[in-house]
Amino acid sequence: MEAIITHKKELGSGIYTVADISILLDLPKKKVRKYLDDYWDDRLGMKLFNETYSWSAENNIKAVNFYTLIELFTCFQLQELGVSPRQVLQSREAMAKDLNVPYPFATSKLLSDGRKIWYEFKDAIVNADGSKQTGFVQFINSLAEKVDFNTDSLAEKFWPAGKGNAIVVDPHHQFGQPTIEGTNIGAEVIYSMYESGEQLNTIGVLYDLTEKEVKDVIAFYTKAA
Repeated sequence: MEAIITHKKELGSGIYTVADISILLDLPKKKVRKYLDDYWDDRLGMKLFNETYSWSAENNIKAVNFYTLIELFTCFQLQELGVSPRQVLQSREAMAKDLNVPYPFATSKLLSDGRKIWYEFKDAIVNADGSKQTGFVQFINSLAEKVDFNTDSLAEKFWPAGKGNAIVVDPHHQFGQPTIEGTNIGAEVIYSMYESGEQLNTIGVLYDLTEKEVKDVIAFYTKAA
């Protein structure tokens, strides 16, 4: 059955503020806010939905869902590879139209060679600028290291520190806030205990976590801080 996805808040879609996005994607808040305002809302949101792409949480704090979080991650990764913001938006628009999906950058079909954005379409690799030219390149899957996809090729889990770290972002757990893999334990709770002076082994015993899991949490939030 085809998954139905909306851009607004719904059960299991996750809730991420600018501060959350900044921590999870390791980006300055100013950069995240600019992308939400200039690209996701003014350009994409108004065009696709005739309203903003994000929504306002309490005190008018902007928030996005899990798929937008992954799309933001993808956009920033593509820019690191040398793809311009204009190319990113043009390619995203072409992909969304041809694949008929609301979040093309949150699918496993996205590939990039650092100069042009490509995607899998009808069993072929085509140029995502709309020209449909096929070609052979050495592709880099910019999502493989941090994102898990479901059978519909949609992103379902995000590993902010990589899949070797115990922290995972799953929109079906804790409203999408970081948890410890295989549990429903909020990672921030573990870090707060550590900051308050609790010993690693004590935290591990209280929450039935391994030393590595506790250390993974500490390493992630220490870097974010």
